[in-house]
Amino acid sequence: MSGTTRRNGSPLVAISDLEVHFPIRRGFGGRKAVVRAVDGVSLEVLAGETLGLVGESGSGKTTLGRAMLRLVEPTAGRVEFEGRDITGLDEKQLRPLRRRMQPVFQDPHAALNPAMTIGDAVAHPLLIQRLAPDRAAARAQAAAMLERVGIAPAGPFLDRYPEDLSGGQKQRIVLARALVTGPSLVVADEPVAMLDMSVRALVLDLMAGLQRELGLTYVLITHDLATARLLCDRVAVMYLGRVVEIGPADRVLTEPRHPYTRALLDAVPRVDPAAAGRARPVLPGEVPDATRIPGGCRFHPRCPEAFAPCGPDGIDPALGTVTAAGPGRTVEVACHLWNPPTPSDRS
Repeated sequence: MSGTTRRNGSPLVAISDLEVHFPIRRGFGGRKAVVRAVDGVSLEVLAGETLGLVGESGSGKTTLGRAMLRLVEPTAGRVEFEGRDITGLDEKQLRPLRRRMQPVFQDPHAALNPAMTIGDAVAHPLLIQRLAPDRAAARAQAAAMLERVGIAPAGPFLDRYPEDLSGGQKQRIVLARALVTGPSLVVADEPVAMLDMSVRALVLDLMAGLQRELGLTYVLITHDLATARLLCDRVAVMYLGRVVEIGPADRVLTEPRHPYTRALLDAVPRVDPAAAGRARPVLPGEVPDATRIPGGCRFHPRCPEAFAPCGPDGIDPALGTVTAAGPGRTVEVACHLWNPPTPSDRS
């Protein structure tokens, strides 16, 4: 899969200084706090590419994906889609854009209404968006899309209910529902995590084929680094609400710069007889509470390579460019090891 820019050279999605904070109250009558789920993210998604968002649970990747689609409201910052700022649009203004930007959720069992037939579930977006003149036409378009995702022949499935289907079939139907309106952007949140191992490869292969056929752009949210390496053109590694490393997937996932990225890769099990019995590095602790983000580099309490500028009296490093050998191999890393702070940074 090869990422390409749009004809005018602009990205399909451009996010600038995005923040999504959730106010909470600790306990009954307790003090108020703010969960900084996304805490200052800027990135671009190019048309035709697959951008992976990876990181531990609690890193902010799902919230970032939802904010791209305006399924959660940004606290600050800007989201542009197809060159248009959608940050401040109300739901009425957003509705025509919804057909161009679609989610695929993690749990296909929960994503489908158990009281709605498969045919109605896939046809419903066409009626909502007025992309079909009547129910019969919407049903015909739904059947065609079902066959495109491998539910074939579609006829026997149209009047069945989700409870009659397997997990793999349900996820194909969720894909059909997302694609039936002709989107350019699909944000897929752990799309195979709930499926049996035997089915995962089939669904991932289907998604890759649909991308080529339909010219789709994917944002793939996953904790599975093998899936990210297989499907993604670029990968953004998130930690505690921020992107700490971003670049070509094959470079980030084979030659990681950030200590957090290296720790994620070290945690992946490997079949290596030569390594039997060898101690593997373990990342200490868990992702800190997003209401109490550490001072300095937010990763420093867990980082085996932290030094003085990283500590609580230091600054949180911004993404900086690290150029690797070969064209198009640039990686951006938020780490003082690669981009030491200057006196102006501290002022």
